[in-house]
Amino acid sequence: MNRKDLADTVAREAELTPAQADAAVGAALDAVISAVAKREKVSLPGFGTFEARHRAARSGHNPQTGEALQIAASDVPAFKPATAFKQAVMDH
Repeated sequence: MNRKDLADTVAREAELTPAQADAAVGAALDAVISAVAKREKVSLPGFGTFEARHRAARSGHNPQTGEALQIAASDVPAFKPATAFKQAVMDH
């Protein structure tokens, strides 16, 4: 499923026009991205939690040359699914 498919499903389920549903999906995604970028947790009960996680600096290697290199510390987005979400996937 891509963004258009999601918007089409939202339009059908919420009885919105396709344009309204696309705007709603876009606004929701933008809100999640903005909040996580500000290091806020976004918790959607029954779905899951979006958050930023810190990755410490570490050593690695170039797979082509085998040369050792340092990988810088970084902040990355993360998602933890809710129990109900995980159960729905397992039951399907």
